[in-house]
Amino acid sequence: MYLYQHEFLPKDELRISPDDRGYYFGDGIYEVFRVYNGMLFEPAGHYERLERSARDVRISLPYSIDRLDGLLRQLIELNKLSEGIVYMQITRGAAERTHAFPKQAEPILTAYCSELARPLQALEHGIAAVTADDIRWLRCDLKTLNLLPNVMAKQAALDQGAQDVIFHRSGTVTECSSSNIMIVKDGELRTHPANHLILHGITRAVVLRLAAELQLPAKEEAFTLDDLNNADEVFLSSTTMEITPIVSIDRKPVGSGAPGPVTRKLQRAFEHLIGSGGPQA
Repeated sequence: MYLYQHEFLPKDELRISPDDRGYYFGDGIYEVFRVYNGMLFEPAGHYERLERSARDVRISLPYSIDRLDGLLRQLIELNKLSEGIVYMQITRGAAERTHAFPKQAEPILTAYCSELARPLQALEHGIAAVTADDIRWLRCDLKTLNLLPNVMAKQAALDQGAQDVIFHRSGTVTECSSSNIMIVKDGELRTHPANHLILHGITRAVVLRLAAELQLPAKEEAFTLDDLNNADEVFLSSTTMEITPIVSIDRKPVGSGAPGPVTRKLQRAFEHLIGSGGPQA
């Protein structure tokens, strides 16, 4: 079942207008929620980011957060989803194609569930990545539908036999194609500050919280390609990939070429967190 506006419909009954501005312009915002044990994981962080994206791109949310939360939980129940994701997007609405905001358009909400197993192979053994210039726009903090640059960069990485790309702007590392990145040097974590150059990742925030609980030093501080290449450990964090080690970059091993002890410690803490269903408020 899909959620369309306020209705729950089978996929084959869903009808999206060709005049939807999400189709024309990517004029919309979205969120991807992880579901563990049939429950939304870290929903408060997702809703806070959704409200921020909506405010900054000037799209009105069709429902209050409480109402939206209830609809998404009902969607999970209807689909009998135990482990997977909920994808939700809100576009500015259907209107005649013109760049200016339409004077009258109703925001369009669509959401659906997908089963998705945890990426156990990647979590255990790590992945390879390549570096690339970050030539995207300068509002990467907004979770909008305009993802073609990320898609192209991800495919370029796959074409090179890697699983992801690490972006940098003039040598300053920012993030990956759909995740945040952290390095470990001499036991200390570093990750780019949550400003307009990166997405404010929900799992990134969880990792920083877990690091504080584990008394692991962590800095939200920009770092360079040289820092990346000299790191003891590197990992990415995201809703679908959790805490995934990066064990080679540009065909060169990271540290020993295997997931490191700090990454493993954070993974174990994350496992404990989701094993209890995680925070639900």
